[in-house]
Amino acid sequence: MSLEVSASYAKVIQNSGKDSTRRSANFRPSIWGDHFLQYTCDYQETDDRSLKHLELKKEIRRMLKALNKTSHTLELIDAIQRLGVSYHFESEIDEILGKMHKAYRDDDLWDNENDKLYYIALQFRLFRQNGYRISADVFNTFKGSDGKFKASLAKDVRGMLSLYEATHLRVHEENILDEALAFTTSHLESIATHQIRSPLAEQVKHALVQPIHKGLQRLEARQWWKELDFTHKLPFIRDRVAELYFWAIGVYFKPQYSFARRLFTKVLSLTSIIDDIYDVYGKIEELELFTSAIERWDINAIDQLPEYMKLCYRALIDVYSEVEKDLASQGKLYRLYYAKEAMKNLVKHYLFEAKWCHQNYVPTVDEYMAVALVTSTCPMLSTISFVGMGDIVTKESFEWIFSNPRSVRASSAVNRLMNDIMSHKFEQSRGHVASSVECCMKQYEATEEEAYNELRKQVSNAWKDIEEERE
Repeated sequence: MSLEVSASYAKVIQNSGKDSTRRSANFRPSIWGDHFLQYTCDYQETDDRSLKHLELKKEIRRMLKALNKTSHTLELIDAIQRLGVSYHFESEIDEILGKMHKAYRDDDLWDNENDKLYYIALQFRLFRQNGYRISADVFNTFKGSDGKFKASLAKDVRGMLSLYEATHLRVHEENILDEALAFTTSHLESIATHQIRSPLAEQVKHALVQPIHKGLQRLEARQWWKELDFTHKLPFIRDRVAELYFWAIGVYFKPQYSFARRLFTKVLSLTSIIDDIYDVYGKIEELELFTSAIERWDINAIDQLPEYMKLCYRALIDVYSEVEKDLASQGKLYRLYYAKEAMKNLVKHYLFEAKWCHQNYVPTVDEYMAVALVTSTCPMLSTISFVGMGDIVTKESFEWIFSNPRSVRASSAVNRLMNDIMSHKFEQSRGHVASSVECCMKQYEATEEEAYNELRKQVSNAWKDIEEERE
């Protein structure tokens, strides 16, 4: 993907950056600098290390088989998953949880009543995380005669934290888990604020910001970006390659998906640049040319583009061309068709938003969401995430994504609405297209805070949609 830029071309880019008719978002430079791009790892696993790893895996498997107490087994599985190494023991964990679920009874008793909330909530979360149905009615035992959760539970910090984590796997119509989330959040926030010396205080603070079920298991970083020099050639963009790789880790962290992670990161990084071109810098007539060029998907279309767009367009074509070679050799070239179509659909909707922005148009909430669920990038990224996943993905998998399924719609809603809520003030200060916040405020004559509350409810409902689709 190395590209040479002539001195004259660099001058054009430099001059275009001084155009007073262009907008600038004043994005901050990457906090990472070249740290990850300059890092190289010369480590090679020795035979001794490899042998040690095999011995450790055997020991964990032995422990999983040897444990005969449900509580100890649950804790070990939880620890393995939190460490991000559960992919080594998937079959063992699934077998254990399957047997445990088959033998499960609502009136199961625990050795220590003081730990009952912790273990019941932990079991509930592990069952649901791994696809085993379990009723939320199991938590009724922790309610008092008034129908509310017992105030005495607040003393059990570990149990409260376990229940809080379990509530994030709730689905629609599970009122008891909605109540449990409000109950635990209130008490845990108090613990995080006042019980500074509690050994669980830091864990509580982190959980309130990032629940286990909505976080990443492992964080890594990779090279490929520096040679394109987007930061200097396109100074109006965000340089966020390290952060975007973290997103790829959230999709798949297992070692066998290294190719998929690299592809996902490249496409996501280019998508971030394309987003900034539509949002920040491009004039409507230029954006129409760019959209047309991507719809043609032909390197010859580059000639019609402004100079600053050519770098991005060529890089985009190059990334997909690299994938084409790999997919052709595997007999899976059909995947490239879906990947391209998803990108074409994305930029078409980016253009809709750009026109709204230039016209100062505030759409209705329904109008906005019809476009914003696509520009959230979830449909496109869901498609690209399937491209490098080997034989587990079939043509039917791509057709499923293109059918606009409920789970993808819900994921898009979470991504878009949370982004709108968090970035609302900054985005509007730089003249961004109206977000869901503005749309809601205008259509329903709501205050900013009322709009936030309504959108948070929609996010909560979308998470429930996702959980129901997992069952």
